[in-house]
Amino acid sequence: MPIVKIQHTTEAPADQVWRVLLDCEVFPSYMEEVLEVTILRQGSDNRLSRWLVLLKGSELNWEELEHINHTTRRIEFDQTEGDLAYFTGFWQVAETSRGTNLELHVEFDIGIPLMADLLNPVATRALEDNSRAILHQIGQRASTTSMRRSS
Repeated sequence: MPIVKIQHTTEAPADQVWRVLLDCEVFPSYMEEVLEVTILRQGSDNRLSRWLVLLKGSELNWEELEHINHTTRRIEFDQTEGDLAYFTGFWQVAETSRGTNLELHVEFDIGIPLMADLLNPVATRALEDNSRAILHQIGQRASTTSMRRSS
């Protein structure tokens, strides 16, 4: 099963990065890779969301159940329905000596066993590229928001 693990470090405070990450419904307003995010159900430590993402010219659609841990700044997610056979992972925000580290870890299965050897490397690379861009944009948004608050 392919695994994508991308990290990005920003100078923005961890609390600000966490707030930006939690506000995923506005991702489409500043990320061309994310076409739509809708929160279907929200609790204090979980939510159900629907995502529509552009992946190398193709639209990828899924719903995920998210378990949110505000103390550790971690969101674990599992696809409940969608285009892939399996899609799970986590977002992690952590303070480090170099700044705030934002990590996205995804495990997936495209669900076409006979084509897996051909499609998995392509899908992995596309998810890596998208994840890298998304993390960078979250970091930029958190930095911009943090600078506005301190002015």
